[in-house]
Amino acid sequence: MPSFSAKHLPSQRHVAIVLFDRTKLIDVTGPLQVFNDARLPNGEKAYWVSLVSEAGGSVVTDTGFALETQPFEACRARMPDTVIVSGGDSATRAARSAALLSFLGEMAGQCRRLASVCLGAFALAHGGHLNGRRATTHWENCAQLREEFPQIDVRSDAIFEEDGGIWTSAGVTAGIDMALAMIEQDLSRLEALRLAQSLVLYVRRTGGQHQFSAALTRQMQSKSGEFDDLIAKMLAQLSSDLSVPRLAAMARMSERSFARKFTATVGTAPARFVEDLRVDAACEALQRGEARLSELPFLFGFGNAERMRRAFHRKKGISPSDYRIRFGK
Repeated sequence: MPSFSAKHLPSQRHVAIVLFDRTKLIDVTGPLQVFNDARLPNGEKAYWVSLVSEAGGSVVTDTGFALETQPFEACRARMPDTVIVSGGDSATRAARSAALLSFLGEMAGQCRRLASVCLGAFALAHGGHLNGRRATTHWENCAQLREEFPQIDVRSDAIFEEDGGIWTSAGVTAGIDMALAMIEQDLSRLEALRLAQSLVLYVRRTGGQHQFSAALTRQMQSKSGEFDDLIAKMLAQLSSDLSVPRLAAMARMSERSFARKFTATVGTAPARFVEDLRVDAACEALQRGEARLSELPFLFGFGNAERMRRAFHRKKGISPSDYRIRFGK
């Protein structure tokens, strides 16, 4: 990727979002809304966003709604600072388009950032832009990306990845997270925070974290939904006693039957599941700056700082203090 310094960038950056037939609508409109709402210190719009496609004109999205686009050639008249390839189920087919791959190759040599949302990563992969780099895509297709392109370091637990000016994001709304991170890089953390608050979003579900919370992951694995109500109660009472005897009583089961049935249904033992929930909640509090480190063990039921530290190492591989430095406010 070419090298740019901030002082040489135009005051209003051009972001081009690439569409193709049956593009997933939110992969376009999510980042589009974030960039549209970003402001420079003087109050002017920080970005100008264009929608582009191979031939230009109307492109029908996966919802059946059409969006108007400009042809790829329009980017030569006003070179984009950032090019983002949208996603959707049709992206793996579009990724083999010679015209799209040629366009991305041209842009990679001139724009500052090349990026993808969801399955748009396959277009970057087919163009060789992800070789030797960290990358991610929708969780359902990470294994496919890894198998088809073994030279890519696929991170299946990431919300988004940035490696040498190439950005990739996980599925659907992760494109919004990526756009916020780009704005934080371009403008300031303060502006990213303002946008997150305005759009009622987390300012950062930062890359390097799991795409799903422990609760959602386990509920997805449990097709029966038998323990959904209990899990909801756990989430509401993380600072309380969530021992096996207490949980068994809440489920109106014997301790032995509860532990066996919960493990078989949810896929992990009750104690480990509760620990996962507590770590996830503590991480969210650190990301949003809602609590001091010293308060976390008591707010989320760890009991003491040492137990919390061990739980963080088991689940995140780092200490709570290191997590705050990397991902916190």
